[in-house]
Amino acid sequence: MWTRINDIERMFGAMDLFRSRMNRLYTEYDRPYGDYGLRVAEASPRTNLYDNGDHFEIRAEAPGLSKEDINVKIQGNYLELSGSQKSDAPEGYKVHRVERHPAAFTRSFTLPADVDVEKVEAGLQNGILTMTLPKAEAAKPKQIDIK
Repeated sequence: MWTRINDIERMFGAMDLFRSRMNRLYTEYDRPYGDYGLRVAEASPRTNLYDNGDHFEIRAEAPGLSKEDINVKIQGNYLELSGSQKSDAPEGYKVHRVERHPAAFTRSFTLPADVDVEKVEAGLQNGILTMTLPKAEAAKPKQIDIK
């Protein structure tokens, strides 16, 4: 009888250990483990795209980046955001921990309609890149009067 209870306790102990390791893995997924790292594969900015009828608005996270670090290319309905995050370690300092790694990123989007490239506006404030992309005249909905 006692042997069976000990087996059950060992089984629950193993399950608790497994659960705690899985919880640690998913809450700290970007920390390196040993000689290999388990990190987010791409340093691409998270982006939202909105449609206002006349124009699209894009908001992309760009913390710690300046406007010189970001490149934007638009052709028709194709948008590409690219750039790089540079190392911010001060010169002469010894590094003890690095979680913000220098990295390059590229994001590309196929927009639902063509964009008027001449009227695009972009701004970077508080780590958020905001772009207003007016739709090309051919892509805007037109009201047709019935006679």
